[in-house]
Amino acid sequence: MNVLLVYPEFPDTFWSFKHALPFQGKRSAYPPLGLLTVAAMLPARWQKRLVDMNVRRLKDSDLDWAEVVFFSGMMVQGPSMKQAIARSKQRGRRTVVGGPIASAADPAIAEADHVVEGEAEELIAGLAADLERGEARPHYKAPQLPDLTTVPLPDLRLSKLGNYSAMAVQYSRGCPFTCEFCDIIEIYGRRPRTKTPEQIAAELDRVYQLGWRGPVFLVDDNFIGNKKNVRVLLPRLVEWMRDHKFPFSLFTEASVNLAEDEELLRLMREAHFTRVFLGIETPVEESLKETTKFQNLRRDLLESVRLIQSHGIEVMAGFIVGFDNDPPDVFERQIRFIREAAIPLSMVGLLSALPNTQLWRRLKGEGRLLKESLGSNTLLDLNFIPTMDPQELIQGYRRILETIYSPREYFERAQAFLAQLGSSARAPIVFSDWMAVARSLWRQGLRSDYKKEYWKFIAQAARRHRQHLDKAITLAIMGHHFFELTWAGGSET
Repeated sequence: MNVLLVYPEFPDTFWSFKHALPFQGKRSAYPPLGLLTVAAMLPARWQKRLVDMNVRRLKDSDLDWAEVVFFSGMMVQGPSMKQAIARSKQRGRRTVVGGPIASAADPAIAEADHVVEGEAEELIAGLAADLERGEARPHYKAPQLPDLTTVPLPDLRLSKLGNYSAMAVQYSRGCPFTCEFCDIIEIYGRRPRTKTPEQIAAELDRVYQLGWRGPVFLVDDNFIGNKKNVRVLLPRLVEWMRDHKFPFSLFTEASVNLAEDEELLRLMREAHFTRVFLGIETPVEESLKETTKFQNLRRDLLESVRLIQSHGIEVMAGFIVGFDNDPPDVFERQIRFIREAAIPLSMVGLLSALPNTQLWRRLKGEGRLLKESLGSNTLLDLNFIPTMDPQELIQGYRRILETIYSPREYFERAQAFLAQLGSSARAPIVFSDWMAVARSLWRQGLRSDYKKEYWKFIAQAARRHRQHLDKAITLAIMGHHFFELTWAGGSET
């Protein structure tokens, strides 16, 4: 059987990095790891092709070759997926949809022939057999959360690695916390399941053997969700990186309580983790209590960020406005915190009630839901009735973005970050990095309308923080993405 695996296009959001990728000559941030893992679980006798629509367009010839088309993606990819499903069905192809969008029962997938809800490991063999017999059911639901120690290596051969700015490896699924707005715990559970250290070593071996050098993203929603197992993984990770002369720089996502464990921070630095994304959400304690994000209340948030930075690990962070307990000055408080914490890459979004989350259920019970979420918290479009005046909330949100992503403010914050960053692991330099530097000097240093602020930042970084000059260039390039999103006047942000 010929199976076409299709990954729909992301809209232009903070997470797409579409305005930064051209500096490296890349087309997308990461390969579609979920689809590549599904491909490895399908029968070996099947012929498989991958189309990542973030890398190239879906052609009619792709659909004509296929007998069945598999889709996976998140809610924010829904509009692109809906169109691709319609095209597939017009050409008489059976369509199968899985991934987070399936667990959300998103209307965008209503026309799919078969929907797979939950993780695929324990049902993929039955689904494949049903498809071969022409007896596949409209709906499949995973009977339980699978044991990750049985997950095969993703079939990276289907993907052209050179199209991406980073590789992706998954270590765990699930998170132990109860954040009201989060759908991760609803889909993947509150008991974090992990792969073994040897599985991760084998995945890194595969990435290394295929010639990749550079950034590797451990895509866990909370890398330290299972601290006991992470303590076993990290020494093996350090060993692997040393044995291979540190060919990768690693980054991941984690909860703020990472700052409570300096031994973990030390091991992460030794393993060449250079960046971590934290869900800070808000400096307003009452709003953190409202959303049951109690792990952010254990110690001072500002101190936590600075401690992680002192270990040479850059902090990216997510922030949210729109909580019921947000005071009128929440926008100024968010700006002040981001500035004082010196977090250059701050993803600020409006609160969104995602399907089947605790927040969604509460707001539905209160009669405050307006419509389904589109899965993006950067749209100027609320899907619930906030306690704050909606226009005040949207205007305040825009004020945050226009402040933190004004070039002068951004570069000053980046400079402050470099000043408090501890000694960090050196990332391997590859050809695309040199191209990025050249393009940055040309496009930002000579052709941008913020070139004065750019050159001031680069000059100060070279003079005061020469050991972090590579990070300074990277931050400048990523800043360009946020400038474009904030000031281009598009529908996002």
